[in-house]
Amino acid sequence: MNTKLVMTLSAIIMAIIGISASFISHEILTFIGLPTNQPLPLLIQVMGAMYFAFAMINWFAKDNLIGGIYGKPIAIGNFSHFIIASLALVKGINNNSISSVILAITVIYLIFAIWFGYIAFGNPVKRDDAI
Repeated sequence: MNTKLVMTLSAIIMAIIGISASFISHEILTFIGLPTNQPLPLLIQVMGAMYFAFAMINWFAKDNLIGGIYGKPIAIGNFSHFIIASLALVKGINNNSISSVILAITVIYLIFAIWFGYIAFGNPVKRDDAI
């Protein structure tokens, strides 16, 4: 599987989430109906920094063979993030009234969890153009 597309898409999505959480934390809290008093905006900003850092890791690793012996930590890290977040989102959907935004995020996370599971636990294949 050519992992460049998966790594690029995940990097872009995580960068969007990270930048948004870093700079519009109050608006995000207001949108999801939580209070905007401290420490919640600070926690959202720290989460945004984590997402942006993960995006940078994926962006700069996108040209490498992911899933092989040297790319395994990146594949496992992404798989862990997406599967744990997917399970939490599915649990949240089952416990609360569903919003279309949360449903869309859940579907995106489930797709990435499946992709990174295939990458992390499948056999890496070298691209034909990288001889």
